[in-house]
Amino acid sequence: MIDKIFKAIEDYETIIIHRHVRPDPDAIGSQGGLAYLIKDNYPGKQVYIVGEEVPSLAFLNRMDRIEDSVYQGALVIVCDTANQERVSDKRYTMGDKLIKIDHHPNVDPYGDIMLVNTNASSVSEMIVGLYEARPDFRMSNEAARLLYAGIVGDTGRFLFSNTTPETLKKAAVLVQKDFDRQLLHDKLYESTLKLSRLEGYVLQNFTLNEYGVGCMKITLDIMKSFSVEPEEAALLVNAFSNVENIKAWVFFIEEKDQIRVRLRSKGTVVNTIAKRYGGGGHPNAAGATIYSWEETEEVLNDLNHACESVSTEI
Repeated sequence: MIDKIFKAIEDYETIIIHRHVRPDPDAIGSQGGLAYLIKDNYPGKQVYIVGEEVPSLAFLNRMDRIEDSVYQGALVIVCDTANQERVSDKRYTMGDKLIKIDHHPNVDPYGDIMLVNTNASSVSEMIVGLYEARPDFRMSNEAARLLYAGIVGDTGRFLFSNTTPETLKKAAVLVQKDFDRQLLHDKLYESTLKLSRLEGYVLQNFTLNEYGVGCMKITLDIMKSFSVEPEEAALLVNAFSNVENIKAWVFFIEEKDQIRVRLRSKGTVVNTIAKRYGGGGHPNAAGATIYSWEETEEVLNDLNHACESVSTEI
């Protein structure tokens, strides 16, 4: 499959790279890191990255603005996106050939070529693997910076259980490049004053029940009082993850016409719950969308049942 990906990259002069909506560091990092890697080694090709801009991650990379006509005869690559409905910029189907590169469960197979590795911590880790598969390839400092950001983001600074020996080997390849890791870490985890104020509110108001399930409901009114947007509030999903006896937790974040559900756990499988509500993700980190506060109680009940038999003992 890796050979097919390189063959496609070599065959096309125009390459457009997409990723998922509401991007995180891995989405931005793998998308931009792959773009730089291609440009580093095929300088004559036209490579574009597209999707909505996210102010909090603009320091990593900025998106290109391209006309529909650019897709004609182009290769399109989608990074870090399990489901087609989550692809940012729906023009991804307008190219000549489509490649999917992802590390989520392959619940929605799409594309002419698929490279899916659920054992990888991140798609950024997978892109480093592509680089290593070609000993003749070079990697710029900027490509390394973006890929490192993606790995750090999806592993929680190498603290999450998805950090494997292979992850650390890939990160070791990247840190040999010349970029400011301290500055990158500082920017990745920098918080605005208003978001810090909201975090204090979350820590004072989240609930933790007898099943070890933590819950926080953030309404539009709460966000308005702190001058915070939903995508900013979503950054606080792990705000109380270190509280003793917690097994799993859920963030409900109200938007104009829907409620985002962000599920996390320390062992309880939560992507099966997300799937019941049209979502998905990893076993310990998943998301979905619901449309009423009544449904939040259903999600909570499902999470309670899932956590009943899970032990928090080490």
